[in-house]
Amino acid sequence: MGELLSKIASAADLKALPVEKLAALAEELRKIIIDVVSRRGGHLASNLGIADLTIALHYVFDFPSDRLLWDVGHQCYAHKLLTGRQAGFELLRQANGVSGFPDPDESPCDLFRTGHAGTAISTAVGMALADQATGHKGKVIAVVGDASIVNGMSLEGMNNAGLLQRQLLVVLNDNSMAIDVTQGALARTMDRLRMTRTYGNVKQAARDMLRHLPGGQEIHEALHHVRDGLRTAVHGQQAFEALGFRYFGPVDGHDMTELINTLKKVASLDRPALLHVHTVKGRGYEYAVEDPTAFHSPTAWHVESDHVVFSRTPRPSWTSAFADALTAAATRDKRVVAITAAMPDGTGLASFRQKFPQRYFDVGISESHAVGMAAGMAKAGLRPVVAIYSTFLQRAIDQIFQEVALQHLPVLFCLDRAGLVGGDGAVHHGFMDLAYLRPLPGMTLMAPADGAELAAAIDCALSLDGPAAIRYPREQVPEARTDECPPFEPGRSRILRAGREGAFLCYGSLAEYALTAAGKLAAEGVEMGVISGRFAKPLDVAAIGRLLNSGAAVVIVEDHVRAGGFGAAVLELAAERGWPTGNIALAHLPDRFIPHAMRAEQLAQAGLDADGLGAAARQLVTRLAEQRAAAK
Repeated sequence: MGELLSKIASAADLKALPVEKLAALAEELRKIIIDVVSRRGGHLASNLGIADLTIALHYVFDFPSDRLLWDVGHQCYAHKLLTGRQAGFELLRQANGVSGFPDPDESPCDLFRTGHAGTAISTAVGMALADQATGHKGKVIAVVGDASIVNGMSLEGMNNAGLLQRQLLVVLNDNSMAIDVTQGALARTMDRLRMTRTYGNVKQAARDMLRHLPGGQEIHEALHHVRDGLRTAVHGQQAFEALGFRYFGPVDGHDMTELINTLKKVASLDRPALLHVHTVKGRGYEYAVEDPTAFHSPTAWHVESDHVVFSRTPRPSWTSAFADALTAAATRDKRVVAITAAMPDGTGLASFRQKFPQRYFDVGISESHAVGMAAGMAKAGLRPVVAIYSTFLQRAIDQIFQEVALQHLPVLFCLDRAGLVGGDGAVHHGFMDLAYLRPLPGMTLMAPADGAELAAAIDCALSLDGPAAIRYPREQVPEARTDECPPFEPGRSRILRAGREGAFLCYGSLAEYALTAAGKLAAEGVEMGVISGRFAKPLDVAAIGRLLNSGAAVVIVEDHVRAGGFGAAVLELAAERGWPTGNIALAHLPDRFIPHAMRAEQLAQAGLDADGLGAAARQLVTRLAEQRAAAK
């Protein structure tokens, strides 16, 4: 721990530091963040860029009496280090360590668990209204990125916030980046505002020089009018002021004196204000500045001969397998286009963008718009593929219902990070996509067991005349099977391993763990088969009927909650057909939020690893044998 940070046990300790030492404190924070993230993985570039601003906020305001709300929240590492969590930071995103996102269980300075963009302004407005009603005198500050401020909920919140008759500060952290380069018209407005600031800096230098020249005052006034004209042309600030916000900035997000002086001025306002702060993503680490996208949420890495080497897994990820399969499909079918909501790398579409730049669309952090736009594309004859994390697709359920399913349009949703996601924890788990997609008439739902099945699922989905979704996890793809992968046919499952005592009926990637469990059980003399269910809608009615009516043990496996999931679909079918269900055991995610840890640890907690599945099968087989013996 750095010399200055080691002396900060409270907000009072920070405020006791002279302003001239705060830049050195920011560098200490950056060194700690780089060290820990290089070993643990996590969000790097955004946290390096916001370190100075975080210190300035804590220096001026009094948290938690004042309210600090983070939008998305992955940029809160410096905030955590300044609020008494230095010890837990060493285990960042690990079991028993601090979360990679704000967490009220860790500190009263964290108000919400936030992992989705666009939420901070709305919750800030709510807290400001509550403080107004209760007489609480604290300030309310929402820190929002230039990418998430264009999110529909952010704009709705700002529209409502403009009517407040009290203090509310939105700090716009503008680094020209979301995860990739910020998209859209407002992003271009930010660029023009930054240009205006640069012009203003030049003007200030010119004014200082003109004071010493004959006729300098007249020249200065002429420049003043030119600059006013430029500001009018830029008119970005007018957009914020039209919503009822006083606009300030842009200010240099790495000039501590300017930050603190400006924050003190805007803190005293009795109406909503927006402070536009320009920061550099990756500040203080040249590799992250040069490639902020790669260092947005990197795996562990080290530097060899001035080159960054990221830790690699021995097998490709599901994300890269999806990218390869989609690129191959797009090569065959020119109607295929790909859409992402600011996640080209996270969803694997960066490689698609390279090969098909005219068929790739990044809409920014606007999932609802992404789905609505896809519906328009499908209606006009294209085959859009919307690649979004499972947890983020929740934000577009209305558009999936109204614009896609209701119109029976062939839009394919590819849901990365389905199930448990590891270090990102509860805010990013994709545990309920089946529950909100399965009720939609005409929706086809698929989950592949391996890479070959993923490619086959994409081919199947692109041949359908209605909407479909494919889910897969944040994990390595299982080893390739030696047998040929049969094509996906709606309502047809696939036997991966035969078994005398029964079978694991799996929906998706957990088939890999079921195969391992079946191998261990076979050594004990318990022969369990493994079936890749492939489809949650439509189900393989014939295969499920044979399995349930045989009386054999059936363990239904999914990394989804029970309510509305694959197991629930099978039970609904059994109830409809009058089939027996006493030979079924359900293996699914528990009805609780699972905290951050390694994905393998999370699966073990849920009983969904090989040992947990083996135990469930062993218990079921034993119970059924006892029942048969008792019946005799």
